[in-house]
Amino acid sequence: MLKSFRYLLFPLSLLYGLVIALRNYLYDKNILKSASFNFPLICVGNLAVGGTGKTPMAEYLIRFLQPAYKIATLSRGYKRKTKGFAIAGPDTTALEIGDEPMQFHQKFPGLVVAVGEERVVAIPQLLQDQPDLQVIILDDAFQHRQVKAGLNIILTEYRNLFTRDFILPAGDLRDVRASRKRADIIVVTKCPARLDATEKQALIKEIAPDGKQPVFFTETVYASPYHLFTRQPFNFSPDTDILLICGIANPRPLKDFLAANVHTYQMQRYADHHIFSIDDMENICKEFNGMDSKKKIMLTTEKDAVRLQKFEKEMSQYPIYVLPVEHAFLFGEGPHFEQKVTAFIQSFR
Repeated sequence: MLKSFRYLLFPLSLLYGLVIALRNYLYDKNILKSASFNFPLICVGNLAVGGTGKTPMAEYLIRFLQPAYKIATLSRGYKRKTKGFAIAGPDTTALEIGDEPMQFHQKFPGLVVAVGEERVVAIPQLLQDQPDLQVIILDDAFQHRQVKAGLNIILTEYRNLFTRDFILPAGDLRDVRASRKRADIIVVTKCPARLDATEKQALIKEIAPDGKQPVFFTETVYASPYHLFTRQPFNFSPDTDILLICGIANPRPLKDFLAANVHTYQMQRYADHHIFSIDDMENICKEFNGMDSKKKIMLTTEKDAVRLQKFEKEMSQYPIYVLPVEHAFLFGEGPHFEQKVTAFIQSFR
């Protein structure tokens, strides 16, 4: 029913697509200017609205780059309660910088985490404040063409490739399909673990990269859950019942994972980047207390967890766990991906 309704919005999609195409044309012809920096800027983005795995991809880059380079992430800080440029510090909260930057800040000690709506302004400020930086990862900046990144990595979801999608509001694309030509690397995310070589080649043919655009494939891997407040680990078992607290754009892979690994689950669904309230906590606790199970836990995502931490007083007595998620490259191509990124960074030497 929802899909049928969205198809009725196709005329609006045509109008929106024309506006985006015109904007891109003006940038491509240098009528609108993009700022370039003689510095390694890596952009992680997509053509669609959320749900492709940008945050786990940024974390993948952080994990393999941080041992060798002084790096920073720069995000706009979506739904934060502050404005302007800021760098995360010891007392920073998710409300001040946004949930995804806060997730980076908590998971990676030593990482410089910055936010700023205007990246063309924030990048010089960041470089001035942190003169020893060697790499900046721009989180979700592919459409923000005021800045020209040196390496553009775009993600597209296996179940909803940009080639099969429509422009908003009839579909989920916020940019035209032709913009994939600006990418340096394309990653198909959330693939089945047993994706075979035949389907891989069919997908590459459908995406139609140019000769210099490598296409990689990743699956979603879930690590062991840990308690939100005590950090104690937890192992799923076939008799575990789950109350899933979820405010992410695309929960389908998570639901599929739980369906295959636990007894039952029921979900408290919220909008992407939802800011939880005390009323939400009361509803969650009421739902959990009403579950008839001997082995039950609450489970949430890492992105939701940073927005739930402020309720430690209300929730610390509950078994509430966080489920980490990562990308794993298929066909043994992780080292090839990393080599491409490293070669880009070293070209600035």
